Amino acid sequence: MPNIVLFSGSSHHDLSQRVADRLGLELGKVVTKKFSNQETSVEIGESVRGEDVYIIQSGCGEINDNLMELLIMINACKIASSSRVTAVIPCFPYARQDKKDKKGSVERWSRAPISAKLVANMLSVAGADHIITMDLHASQIQLNPSTRGKRFFLLLASLVKLLHLFCFALELPKLPFSVKAYGLFPLYLLAFRVTSIADRLNVEFALIHKERKKANEVDRMVLVGDVKDRVAILVDDMADTCGTICHAADKLMSAGATKVYAILTHGIFSGPALSRINNASFEAVVVTNTIPQEEKMKHCPKIQFIDISMILAEAIRRTHNGESVSYLFSHVPL
Repeated sequence: MPNIVLFSGSSHHDLSQRVADRLGLELGKVVTKKFSNQETSVEIGESVRGEDVYIIQSGCGEINDNLMELLIMINACKIASSSRVTAVIPCFPYARQDKKDKKGSVERWSRAPISAKLVANMLSVAGADHIITMDLHASQIQLNPSTRGKRFFLLLASLVKLLHLFCFALELPKLPFSVKAYGLFPLYLLAFRVTSIADRLNVEFALIHKERKKANEVDRMVLVGDVKDRVAILVDDMADTCGTICHAADKLMSAGATKVYAILTHGIFSGPALSRINNASFEAVVVTNTIPQEEKMKHCPKIQFIDISMILAEAIRRTHNGESVSYLFSHVPL
C-alpha cells in the first residue's frame, strides 16, 4: 500500500506490531521520551509529507500519559504536512465518563464533566481526521457533529458488531467451549448487541439487570430468564474490577447454571480483579488484546485472549484504499 505510514504509541507495541505484520508494513520511526519535569516529548523519525498516517495507541496503562502522547503524535504529523491522520484507539480512554451523574438532588445540578466528550474534542483539535476504535462503552460517543467541537466526533469505524462476530466465528476453535448449544446470558447494557449474536447462532438468551450506587460497586442484580441446567456465557464490553461479572457468575450458578464463561472486549482488570476471577465460578474468561494481557494471564490462568489485529488491519486497509468499512460489520477478515 503506497503513501501510508503506521506509527505505534507506547501503550501497546505488541498489538501495533501485529497490525503492521498483517498489513506487510514496517512501523514508522518515532522516539517518545519524557523530560525531567515529566513532560512528554515526541520526535517523528521519518517524512510524513503527503502520507496517510495511522497512529495506534490504546487507552490503557498510564492512560493520561498515553493520551497526551497520542495527541502530540497526531499534532506532530499534522504540522509535518501529512495528508491525513487517523488515530487507531482500540480501547477508547474515558469512555465510561460519557454523561453527567446524578450527584445532586436534581440531575441538572450535577457539576460532573463529560470527560469522553472532552477527549473527543482534544483529538479533533490535535488534528485527527479519522478515529478507529472498538466496542465503545456508550453509543452516544458516535454522534455526528453538525458543528465541529460542539458534539462528539463521528467515529468512522466503530467495530462493535464485528468484534462479537470475530469472537464467535473467526476464533471459534480457540474458545474453550462450543456456543451452538449454549444460552447467552448478557449483562443488561449489552442486550441489543447480544440479541444479534443470539439470532446469528440460533440460541436463547437471558438478561441480567444491574443497578449501581456508585462507580465499581453493584448495588443490586436481577436475572431475567431461566438458566437452570444450561451453560451460561456472559457477554460484556468491559471488565475493570470485575465485581459485576463475578457477582453475575454467582447469580447464574445459584439459579442453576451448570457452567459459566465470560467473553469481554476490554479486560482492564484493575485492583482486586484477578483475585476475584480466580475465586469466582468461571470456567474461563475470554478477552481481546485491545489491552495487553500477558502479565495478567500469568497471575490468572482462567484468562484467555483473542487477537483482534486482523480486524484493525483490515479497517486500516479499507480506510486507506477508500473501500467500504461497513463491510466489516457482516464479514470476518481472514
